Amino acid sequence: MNYQLDPHGEELLQQFRQSLPVLQRIEQIAYRKLSETLQEQGLYVTNIEHRIKEEQSLMGKLERKGSKYSSITDITDLFGLRVITFYTDDVDKVAAIVKGIFDVNWKESVDKRKLHQLTSFGYNSLHYICRIPRSLARDAAMPELNTFPFEIQMRTALQHVWSTIEHDIGYKGAVQIPPEYRRQFSRLSGMLELIDDEFSRLRITMTDYRRQMQSLVASGQLNEVPLEPDTFRHYLETRPFDALNGRIAAANQAEIFPASLMPFLPILQDLRLETLGDVKRFIDENADDAYQLALSNLAFTDLDIISETVALQNLCIVCALKQGRGRYGVTAIFEALHGAREDNGAIADVVMEQAATLPFMNQG
Repeated sequence: MNYQLDPHGEELLQQFRQSLPVLQRIEQIAYRKLSETLQEQGLYVTNIEHRIKEEQSLMGKLERKGSKYSSITDITDLFGLRVITFYTDDVDKVAAIVKGIFDVNWKESVDKRKLHQLTSFGYNSLHYICRIPRSLARDAAMPELNTFPFEIQMRTALQHVWSTIEHDIGYKGAVQIPPEYRRQFSRLSGMLELIDDEFSRLRITMTDYRRQMQSLVASGQLNEVPLEPDTFRHYLETRPFDALNGRIAAANQAEIFPASLMPFLPILQDLRLETLGDVKRFIDENADDAYQLALSNLAFTDLDIISETVALQNLCIVCALKQGRGRYGVTAIFEALHGAREDNGAIADVVMEQAATLPFMNQG
């Protein structure tokens, strides 16, 4: 597209071309520093976009309203960063980080969320106009590095999607939108805003729930804690199987190497354990029999290194046998741990043969 610029617009365009090295340096510094700081703070965002305005885009802007600007530094979005978060409350967390890194011009910055009116359509984001502080970077050969403004936008993923759709459809373009379509936009906007808020509220609720469960585990109120992935993972941090692992390893003076116990969760649930209190009783009631079963297996080996899973695996086998699940139940345990393998049945047969001589198999 050919734009017609007046002499002032041509002058601003020339200033832009001369300022490109400064903008490129600002882009490099600002993007790297913001990305690193967000990572250091443990704040996960879905994306950080960054761009220097294309010349054609700038020419269109100068053609429309170039008279507003006395110099190229009056245009604050020649370089821009956009941080896209998952949750609405993370927008404010990103804003706090931005304030700690860059010099923010509060007179030119705007929180468009506070300007959102019932009659407006689309989403609004938080816009900060920033500069690179001398404490972050300085270059005597490029003094504009610390004076040239740039924009940082912060919004949620849903806000970003809505804004993109608005732009794609041309809702805010020159064409007058009929009232019935305006109502549709308004309804969809309100629905997305509600979803955005509910996702943030749900995250807070889930965080509070996890903290409550962790507190119950720490205080020993295990009967109040359901057996779920999060609670089981936290329970494993208390090392509940170490004592039995130590007893088993001592038989061969073996070393225990670490392994994940999370794959045993569906097995425990299949054994009808519903709370961490059930897991505690499962250990207490079956530990001696699991120890004897493990010894009967180790008697045929000279292993000096055993897996951290040995205690829990033998506990599960003993529990399955006590529940009357027999060879099928033992095979199911190995299939849950190792997948459908042809030798699972053969291994189960060996285990059944070893268990047959133990007292718990001959009671009642």
